[in-house]
Amino acid sequence: MKLWAWLLVPALAAVAGTLPVPLGLDAYMPVPEANPLTREKVALGRRLFFDKRLSSDGTVSCGTCHEPERAFADARPVAVGIGGQIGTRRVPRLVNRGYGRAFFWDGRAASLEQQVVQPLANPKEMGDSAAAAARRVGVAEDALRDALASYVRTILSGDSRFDRFMAGDAAALNDAERLGMRLFTGKAGCSTCHLGPNFTDEKFHNTGAGRGTDPGRAAVTGRAEDRGAFKTPSLREAARTPPYMHDGSLATLEEVIDFYDKGGKANPQLDPEIRPLHLTAEEKAALAAFLRALDGKVREAWAN
Repeated sequence: MKLWAWLLVPALAAVAGTLPVPLGLDAYMPVPEANPLTREKVALGRRLFFDKRLSSDGTVSCGTCHEPERAFADARPVAVGIGGQIGTRRVPRLVNRGYGRAFFWDGRAASLEQQVVQPLANPKEMGDSAAAAARRVGVAEDALRDALASYVRTILSGDSRFDRFMAGDAAALNDAERLGMRLFTGKAGCSTCHLGPNFTDEKFHNTGAGRGTDPGRAAVTGRAEDRGAFKTPSLREAARTPPYMHDGSLATLEEVIDFYDKGGKANPQLDPEIRPLHLTAEEKAALAAFLRALDGKVREAWAN
């Protein structure tokens, strides 16, 4: 398959104001029949997303960790919740999550409707049940869930220089970035896991990354072979949202590239695709340059 066909050229420059929302040549955002997108519901979800009354002590909102100016992530290695409690995993970016098939680093939620309510009940995040949070803001629990999920579906990233290049603007990428793109799909093997319009296979892989003993996907499946496996994150807006990995243990893109160039970190469950790359200094710089070209425009709630 040719590279251009494999990548399914994103058309995300035109995401605002359209229903359904186009992602690629023929792909559209999956929206559950039980929770259709409406402007009223999205507007409610946006208000609730930034409402600190959702937390048990009124100090934390969804937007506290998912900051719009940081592609709906934050700058800390791991999440910090009510009372300054420190979590164990990096806050994920929320861009283009409407196209996701698994949610959280360990995939314990199968839909956005399942995902958005779990931080409410997490004692280290917002510290109360969805029902209690809904009462505090004066809406029904299912309305809270559906509105938050609907709003997150409108958080979209596109119109990057990569997208413009793929749409026919030959000047959108420079020579180093084009080399980086060839490495991404070739020698560096990044596209094995970071594939498609969102640069993620939505699957789980053990790369050996991290400081601790987080069981990762195994905590959900109970399977020993899933220990230390985490979901492949999208690379859209990654360059502007360090640090990296599930626990924020790598501070820069260059550190991430060096980590994979060395073949990750050996362990019994290491993914067989992870192996030393033997990249030159020029190739590492080109790969980093290409990853930065994936940063584009982030839009939400159909804002222009």
